[in-house]
Amino acid sequence: MLSYTRTVQTIDAHTGGEPLRIIVSGLPPVPGGNILEKRDWLKQHRDDLRQFLINEPRGHADMYGAYLLPPITPNADFGVIFIHNEGYSDMCGHGIIALGKVLVEMGYVERTEPTTRICFDAPAGFIEARVEWDGVRAGKVTFKNVPAFIYARDVVVETPSFGQITGDIVFGGAFYYYINADQAGLSVKPEQVRQLIQLGAETKAAVKAKVSIVHPLEPGLNTLYGTIIDSAPQVVGADQSNVCIFADREVDRSPTGTGTSGRAAQLFLRDRLALNQDLVNASIVGSKFSVRVTESTRVGAFDGVITEVTGSAHIMSTNQWVLEDTDPFPTGFFLR
Repeated sequence: MLSYTRTVQTIDAHTGGEPLRIIVSGLPPVPGGNILEKRDWLKQHRDDLRQFLINEPRGHADMYGAYLLPPITPNADFGVIFIHNEGYSDMCGHGIIALGKVLVEMGYVERTEPTTRICFDAPAGFIEARVEWDGVRAGKVTFKNVPAFIYARDVVVETPSFGQITGDIVFGGAFYYYINADQAGLSVKPEQVRQLIQLGAETKAAVKAKVSIVHPLEPGLNTLYGTIIDSAPQVVGADQSNVCIFADREVDRSPTGTGTSGRAAQLFLRDRLALNQDLVNASIVGSKFSVRVTESTRVGAFDGVITEVTGSAHIMSTNQWVLEDTDPFPTGFFLR
């Protein structure tokens, strides 16, 4: 008789091609007074579960996941912690869109027409999502993000392969280094993904070595998550194309929700995007998010904005993952 030491149930979805593995059963009780404390506990005590679900052979180098938790704040419906190949995220826009789709489509929340409101306690802050619901199917999801702002402008770094690169460090739920692909002689195209990964990895390392990053209101948000590389639009109907290289050389297949939020903030604060003007951002595989700046705000000493990002997700499967007591790879591996 087979003996299992772990059983985990998930729902797998994708947002614009980017996966999200949602853990709905099998997560242990997670202590902590807030989401950041809960995330820290998981890092220290149960990182084996992240590795089990994200690494090969159950996942892959570009897998992404989410732990659904009870809410922390009075107005939230759920807590959420996002996981990836390197560890844990501060926020994830494509994840919020996929969660909205799954929770409404599969009846995990009380559904209202024409939209259902779902609120999340995420490490970066409180996130409000509105999910289209016509009584039969869940449609597009729009989320109101945490305040976004430019942390540092015109940051110049030297890279081994591409020479000098200039960009802005922007917070859109996570910190990113925003650069244009033209500087490296590239475009955001699938056939150039290896060069884009190299550019993203080199610039991320260079910026981390040069700039100390700490969110002005939440010291626990203090990591450069990745590099976002934009170029002229590669698909019809988009204002630009971009790709996010994050974590350990992971490639976002979606336009990146927090990254799209940060891009709108960057353009608005540089007087290149108007209030309530829609920006359509395309991913490296051609999927699209739309975003608009809805109001100005302040984040400590920084000028900031509130954005709303809209996208679509699709459910792929429901799964039960088990771990045999004789499995030689309980935390998996990466082979690239």
